[in-house]
Amino acid sequence: MTPRSGTDLATVAAERLTGAVGQRVVGVGIDAVDIDRLRAMLARRRNLDHRLFTPGELAYAALAPDPLPRLATRFATKEAVMKALGLGLGAFGFHDVEVVRDGLDAPRLVLHRVAADLARDAGAVRWHLSLTHTDDLALAAVVADGAGGDGRPA
Repeated sequence: MTPRSGTDLATVAAERLTGAVGQRVVGVGIDAVDIDRLRAMLARRRNLDHRLFTPGELAYAALAPDPLPRLATRFATKEAVMKALGLGLGAFGFHDVEVVRDGLDAPRLVLHRVAADLARDAGAVRWHLSLTHTDDLALAAVVADGAGGDGRPA
């Protein structure tokens, strides 16, 4: 593939890697959560865990000896999704973004209600999610992809 006039090298490289001409990134979001700070917040505020996390997220976290790192990555994900959509805290409820894990498969995002509507309005049709944590810090990175040049999901 030779670069077309007016096309930057990063776009050409992305097209070579993905094979997708016209694919666009709607947004990128990243967030970090201090695990001990989240632990303290949850201990201080009764039922906060049920306001922040879906029943499925709480059940998945409960399988670990210490559920807090798993919960912290999920909380970071919810904020990273808001950032990827160019929105601030409070744009949608925390239950509107859910991290789902099927067996040993990679975690994936499921958007509900207001978050799903906002993502659709922004043109986001596919999500990429990466989660990690140390003993102290949880990180989530989210990329929202839009439709390709043919209108189909990229």
